[in-house]
Amino acid sequence: MASLILFKSVLHNLGVLLVGMGVALIGNRVDAFLGFGNFRSLFWTVWAYIFLAVGFALRLWATFYFYEHRMKVISLVPQAALITSGPFRYSRNPLYLGGNVFIFFGAALWFGSPTALLFTALHLPFVDLFIRREERQLEAQFGEAWVAYKNRTRRWI
Repeated sequence: MASLILFKSVLHNLGVLLVGMGVALIGNRVDAFLGFGNFRSLFWTVWAYIFLAVGFALRLWATFYFYEHRMKVISLVPQAALITSGPFRYSRNPLYLGGNVFIFFGAALWFGSPTALLFTALHLPFVDLFIRREERQLEAQFGEAWVAYKNRTRRWI
């Protein structure tokens, strides 16, 4: 059972990795159109791999916990359980942190794209608004358990 959950988690997060690379590729194309040079170098490539690996591993860990609890990773309604262990012990949003921060920034660094870095930075306030909406739903559903968790665990890191 655990191997099936791990396989499903890997497949899910390969999709997130592809989205991050797609956003960075679009940024790279915009750079070329606008005549911006890229900043690719060994230094930034090493950092790109670090960000990508950390982001993928963090998302994999968090996704595994969701699937292990028979929950959907992508859901517009609150989940049936409040997960506060594993990566959720350190961050209330390891999925967003791993994907929208680490993977997106890592992909932008890998392409050496200033525009992809800008796209990533500009979309984070919108992600934060989405998180705040989710948090209101979680508080309504889980009440004091959510408030206690929120008070001891940071939103991001």
